[in-house]
Amino acid sequence: MVRYANFADAPVIQEIYAHYVRRTAITFATTEPTAADFVARISDPRYPFLAAERNGRLVGFAYADAFRQKEAFRWDVELTIYLAPGIEGQGIGSELMAEMLRVLEKQGYVNAYSCITLPGERSVALHRKFGFTQLGVFPHTGYKQGQWHDVVWMSKTLCEAAEHPDDPNLLT
Repeated sequence: MVRYANFADAPVIQEIYAHYVRRTAITFATTEPTAADFVARISDPRYPFLAAERNGRLVGFAYADAFRQKEAFRWDVELTIYLAPGIEGQGIGSELMAEMLRVLEKQGYVNAYSCITLPGERSVALHRKFGFTQLGVFPHTGYKQGQWHDVVWMSKTLCEAAEHPDDPNLLT
């Protein structure tokens, strides 16, 4: 089941994300965010933050955030999806992605972007499954765990870019 995340989810979300900070280069974060950091993201009405549950246990999350900070980019979002270790390959990432894209389209966002640490085969395949295309590979972009890592940027057009667009809708 995919639903909107709530403040009570923040400690489990932090725990899932901390695994990737400590043990992988999937995220380039080197400092673990706190549960309070995730509460702040969950409470932002501009961007959806979703949680996936299996048997009453939170096993993954997805959120959108600003692609860039300048005002003219406000119709663009960057997506993030993380699953609890060992949950991969069960369709949960697809459920999160499908619901995230549905919500973002309804809100009126035009473009979704994702930055994926390579090789990242599962993540790249998930994005391709949902119509994302590769924009380009940025070599030697992040240094973590004693080595350089390349990233690929992928994008998906969510809706037609209107000549005079309304601002994206806030979540209600």
